Amino acid sequence: MIKYSGNFRCMILSPKRLIYENDIQSIFLTGDKGEYEILAYHYPLLGVLKKSDVVINWKERIPIENGVVRFFANECTILVEEPLVAKKLEDK
Repeated sequence: MIKYSGNFRCMILSPKRLIYENDIQSIFLTGDKGEYEILAYHYPLLGVLKKSDVVINWKERIPIENGVVRFFANECTILVEEPLVAKKLEDK
């Protein structure tokens, strides 16, 4: 008997580092055409992401500036630009 795991592999990468890698149940994204949720065995997908939070398993949030998502063969790869961290300006 085949057991349905309901999980898929997810990697979130920036040009500088690997941000996230794990097996997950769902991911919620904001694309240029609207919002969507990806679950295991989703139809193959290629999309553009805009500034938002990537929500993993409705528990973890990762802020992004923009990016692209590819879902194929039960693997989700997301290439993102990370938001710049606001720096405090010190008075001289």
